[in-house]
Amino acid sequence: MITYWHNPRCSKSRAGLALLEERGAEVQQRLYLQDAPSLEEIKTVQAALGVSAVAMMRTGEKVFKELGLAKDSAEEELLAAMAAHPILIERPIAIKDGKAVIGRPPEALETLL
Repeated sequence: MITYWHNPRCSKSRAGLALLEERGAEVQQRLYLQDAPSLEEIKTVQAALGVSAVAMMRTGEKVFKELGLAKDSAEEELLAAMAAHPILIERPIAIKDGKAVIGRPPEALETLL
């Protein structure tokens, strides 16, 4: 089962979901903007991705600048910002068996299949 942090309004997120479904993957969607992940969940996914906090963020979002964040802000500050403002989380993210992948490009998701 792949857990898929999904925003249906995002074309990349929709394309990634379509790719997984076409390959016959069992997918559990999580509409992360409505069902925001906790700080602990974000830390777990960050570890599964193996990236810095900023690498899993949408730094171009208006709220990133409004919060006074920068690409060199402290990890804890960036993680807390994603927990408080899930719009900052890069999308989509697919999680399976302790591994995670950001679906940009959507073909990156194939590593979980």
